[in-house]
Amino acid sequence: MTDRPLTLMAVHAHPDDEATGTGGILARYAAEGIRTVLVTCTDGGCGDGPGGVKPGEPGHDPAAVASMRRQELEASRDVLKISDLEMLDYADSGMAGWPSNDAPGSFWQTPVEQGAARLAELMRHYRPDVVVTYDENGFYGHPDHIQANRITMAALEMTELTPKVYWTTMPRSLMRRFWETMREFQEDMPEPDPAETAAMAEIGLPDDEVTTWVDTTAFSGQKFDALAAHASQGENIFFLKMGKEKFGEWMGMETFVRVKDATGAALPENDLFAGLR
Repeated sequence: MTDRPLTLMAVHAHPDDEATGTGGILARYAAEGIRTVLVTCTDGGCGDGPGGVKPGEPGHDPAAVASMRRQELEASRDVLKISDLEMLDYADSGMAGWPSNDAPGSFWQTPVEQGAARLAELMRHYRPDVVVTYDENGFYGHPDHIQANRITMAALEMTELTPKVYWTTMPRSLMRRFWETMREFQEDMPEPDPAETAAMAEIGLPDDEVTTWVDTTAFSGQKFDALAAHASQGENIFFLKMGKEKFGEWMGMETFVRVKDATGAALPENDLFAGLR
């Protein structure tokens, strides 16, 4: 027996990612007395600057953006009641195909073994019972999300730990309805071209391949407020356009695929800690 609290570790790429895909579980499990550890891998320097100025445009200062986003991340942490925040502080690599992908020191250019070794040290320190990150494609192909998956899985191999491991996902039935709903809230949203439509159709998983459905409806208000804390990126956070009530209807269920488990908990499951308590 041990008095060590059950611990959830979420490994994310950028400030604001913690709220988008896992804000509900972070808030829910914190409320249940579980230790919640957030590892944010990059500084977010490729985000929007003041006034929505984009990377590469005059006036965009990655260092200033990173500093601003760190403050927003701290505010989100407070909203979600996250116990521990760890920053790896790699340079944001930007979206796929951006020149920043190739910048020395960017997360995408960091050797996996190097990033994994740092994360493994954090895992040994916190000894998480559950680890959550993205799938092998970073959910939608973002280089930093892919790298977060790579260093997480490699870090686990470097330790003796056997936590339950989950990748974030979304059922495709919900994805289809989500994009339809988004058009209601963003009238100027352009029609995607056929290639984009085909790519979007591959995001997420068929419903019957989603292993874990966690009801976080009671915490959707906190999730909304955590996203709103990232005010500098508001132009890109489409969910906020829904308003809190509609957001709660759409974002009250967080879904995952379980990829490692030593508990034998039956699937499908509705609790990341099934088999652990």
